Amino acid sequence: MIEQILVIVSVTSLVMVSPGPDMLLVLRNTFAGGRGAGLQTSVGILSGNLVHITYCMLGIGLVMSQSILVFSTLKYAGAAYLIYLGVMSFRSGVKTLDVNDIEGRRSNRPWFIQGFVNNLLNPKGTLFYLGVFTTVMTPEMSASTMLVLILSMMLVSASFWLLFVYTLDQPIIRDYIERSQEVVSRICGVLLVLLGVRMASMSR
Repeated sequence: MIEQILVIVSVTSLVMVSPGPDMLLVLRNTFAGGRGAGLQTSVGILSGNLVHITYCMLGIGLVMSQSILVFSTLKYAGAAYLIYLGVMSFRSGVKTLDVNDIEGRRSNRPWFIQGFVNNLLNPKGTLFYLGVFTTVMTPEMSASTMLVLILSMMLVSASFWLLFVYTLDQPIIRDYIERSQEVVSRICGVLLVLLGVRMASMSR
């Protein structure tokens, strides 16, 4: 059990610190809407993780990974969504946002939905959890052991997002946001578009 937990924690930690669509979206939304927006986006991402875990446990993940049609549909839908978010972020850079106005705008944007959809449409999430469920979590494993390992994965992910968002919300970084919001929004927009293009061109 201890060895399996260490493997799960290590693999999950490596995946979390690797830059990707989820990290960039949390970064962009925290810059745009403050701590609340970043945390809501993170909760959406964690909810998407639970969906990936559920269908992998049911065996549907294997079917998805083997089906060219399903995988391609998921891949292009995710790519299109990233490109859409990127364009919106780039366009929002035209208008600078006063950090003092952030509180009034938090509830007006679907931060949770953005995080959830972004994570759900990422085919790499499917492949990651499928890999975990075929190498670390085997059908012979007891339900209690599997539950502990799943909780370990989610705890690592949740801890990372909390640390990430609260770091971005530090005063020195918020001051930078206030001075450079237009540039940050446009950079995030370009990176999201590039990630979308990269996702559309990737193979399994």
